[in-house]
Formats: sequence, structure tokens, C-alpha cells
Amino acid sequence: MRGTLFLVVGPSGAGKDSLIRGARRRLAGNENFHFPRRLITRPPDGTEDHIPVSPEIFAARQADGGFALVWHAHGMSYGIPAEITEILAAGRSVVVNVSRTVIDEAHRRFSPVRVLLISAPTEVLAERLTVRGRENSADIQERVARASVLSVCGDSVTVVRNDDSLDDAIGRFVAAL
Repeated sequence: MRGTLFLVVGPSGAGKDSLIRGARRRLAGNENFHFPRRLITRPPDGTEDHIPVSPEIFAARQADGGFALVWHAHGMSYGIPAEITEILAAGRSVVVNVSRTVIDEAHRRFSPVRVLLISAPTEVLAERLTVRGRENSADIQERVARASVLSVCGDSVTVVRNDDSLDDAIGRFVAAL
């Protein structure tokens, strides 16, 4: 039986990476779940667990078929390693932080797919983005505005609230997995 591909989506500041880190810790030793790191054409900044690569290395890896899913946003390229295909085929579930723009492609290429939509109120998003310190205030306002139009729906979607304690939100996230 194939493993499930869990696509973690939500607006910037919703806490996707924090929930994934917490789930990875809680599920440590559980061989049924795999949490691959994304490759991003952005230097490490301490707020996100990713593999930083240059645009040239990213393009070469993409040309060689090294990614299962790819998207471009905010002037950067993001990729999920192709190795997830083998992991899913072996019956293990894979949990990845992705853009909602790849949901349809993931549904076409992988099965089963579940979408975990991480939600938080706009004031919480704005506060988290400010603390993160990667964007200026205009960029933060733009990201928060985009959050209000975030629309992900369907039978495969589960909403996970991340608006109170991180520990409680991790519990809800792990339960959804």
C-alpha cells in the first residue's frame, strides 16, 4: 500500500514549519512518516529548516529530474526532492510544506494526497511575520492581505488551527496526520 502525501499549506506566518518540526519530534522513531527538507534558492535565515541552494544548482537539479514538485514564489525557487516518490511507494507517508499552487499537480501525480491547511487569525499572522523579520512592513501587509483570499477546499482538505499554544496546535496537527 502506498504512503500518503501530506501537503501542508497556509499563509505566511501560519506556523507551518513550526508544526512540521513539532510533528517530526513527536513522531521520532515512527518509520511511517518522513519529513523531507525543501530546497530553496534562499540563504539560511534560522526561521526555516531548508536546504539552501544557488539558482544554478536548483536549475541543474530540476533539469535532471531531481524534484517531485517545484514552484516559484517571491523571487525564489522551491523544490521537494524526487526521493519522496520511492518513499511513498514503500508505504511511508511524506509530510511537506508546499505552495497551494502545486496541490492540483500533486493530486494528478500522487495518490493518496491529503492537504493540511494551517490557519491563524490575520493579527496573529502579522505579529509572527514581524517577529520573523524577513519582510518589511509593506511586504507583511501584502502577505496578510493574501491570506484573506487563501482558498483551499475539497474532500482531501483538513483545517488545522494554529492560534493558541504551539503545543496544542502540534497535537491537532499530529492528530490530522
